[in-house]
Amino acid sequence: MKYGRHPHRLWAWGWWGLCAAPAAWLWTAGFTDQLGANPAEALIRGLGEWTLRLLCLTLAVTPVRQLTGWAGLARYRRGLGLWTWAYAIQHFGAYVWLDMEASWALVMVDVAQRPFILVGTLALVLLSVLAATSWAGAVRRLGAVRWRRLHLSVHGVAILALLHFYWMRAGKNDFADVWLYAVVLVVLWGWRVGRAWRRAGA
Repeated sequence: MKYGRHPHRLWAWGWWGLCAAPAAWLWTAGFTDQLGANPAEALIRGLGEWTLRLLCLTLAVTPVRQLTGWAGLARYRRGLGLWTWAYAIQHFGAYVWLDMEASWALVMVDVAQRPFILVGTLALVLLSVLAATSWAGAVRRLGAVRWRRLHLSVHGVAILALLHFYWMRAGKNDFADVWLYAVVLVVLWGWRVGRAWRRAGA
């Protein structure tokens, strides 16, 4: 095989590997007792934080593309969005399996009693809808305008995810990372709003 003939394929495999690596490490470390005194909590929280990181990267694709003029960057937005969903599913799955002992009855009670679990679950449901409609056929079925409006709800997912993270960290009064993600999201949203205003005034 001549690698020079397939640079795009190699790059695609490479960045998919980068996206998969944190989850692979967390699961491996969890099963080999390398996540500290409470590996279950560390695994659940680690997967959750990587969900938020990938969500921020997904939302950053369009502003970075507009700033740099790198049109090819847009092709990675869907993949990043699907990886965000994959991490969210793993985060929720680890919570159900390790925290709730795979009992859906306990999950329902937890959702009803703890607002941050409810908010996180709502974010996952909405993110799952976006993942399910990310394929080209969904654009044709929904129509481009309705599809675009639906996928703007990714910003609502970001708000719910940040609120979920904030409430989770409130128990330990540790908000440093929360404010970091909040600043990143505000900058990304500010860029979008500013660009929309400039285009409207042009």
